[in-house]
Amino acid sequence: MRRGELTDQAWSRIEPLLPAGTRRGRPWRDHRLIVNGILWKLRTGAPWRDLPERYGPWQSVYDRFRRWQADGTWARLLEHVQVRDDAVGAVEWTVSVDSTVVRAHQHAAGAAKKGAAPAAAAAREALGRSRGGLSTKVHLACDERGRPLSVVLTPGQSGDAPRFDEVMAGVRCRTRSGRVRTRPDRVLADRAYDSRAIRGHLRRRGITATIPQAADRVRNRLAKGSRGGRPPAFDPNAYKQRNTVERSINRLKQWRGLATRYDKTAHSYMAALTIASLMIWLATK
Repeated sequence: MRRGELTDQAWSRIEPLLPAGTRRGRPWRDHRLIVNGILWKLRTGAPWRDLPERYGPWQSVYDRFRRWQADGTWARLLEHVQVRDDAVGAVEWTVSVDSTVVRAHQHAAGAAKKGAAPAAAAAREALGRSRGGLSTKVHLACDERGRPLSVVLTPGQSGDAPRFDEVMAGVRCRTRSGRVRTRPDRVLADRAYDSRAIRGHLRRRGITATIPQAADRVRNRLAKGSRGGRPPAFDPNAYKQRNTVERSINRLKQWRGLATRYDKTAHSYMAALTIASLMIWLATK
């Protein structure tokens, strides 16, 4: 086993869930070898064609990566690991939310337009253009141990607050009894998420919000005097744990193939994020 490859313990957890059978009459190449090849590519950020020969033909590795992205295998593996950890009480239901901008390489802009206008095609592939070049924004929700629960991709210039509902909708962990848990106990977020809509959304769902007020909203409330009402409840001690989402982002960006986006399509980049999230869950004791 080389550095960064699947450990025996991690392999034993995902091996039973991988697709079996043959393709066009030919047996599958060893799954573990293929997965290790995919991990090498994502860890280094190298082109698929530069994959070391020990992992077999690069076309086979790439085909398996795309095939399992299309049929939902990567998402099912991540869900299985989350279910198992939640069943033994290892999932923390204090959720932190934040986002990060990922610079996109110029090769990421080559996806087929399929008749769409260039701007619409770029938005569909979660690519935004600014003075700094192409970029993608990764919106992330993670548990108290920094393990990703929900990921949403948008163009790099997108705001954080408008995507909050979409990020929270992705927090879905199926318990062993079959029930899908979608409601955290508490949500931690920074001032970028301080809005009446977000606070109202959390209040209606019975979720405790730990979000500091933005400075302009504090000034507006104080300027109104008694008509400004009381400030929203805020627990500074609980807010100290918000940095778990920043640490989770740092762990994802340790993968060079994720810290810079090389994938042409949003589906491929999301698959890469799902695989990295899976590895974070498998590595957490």
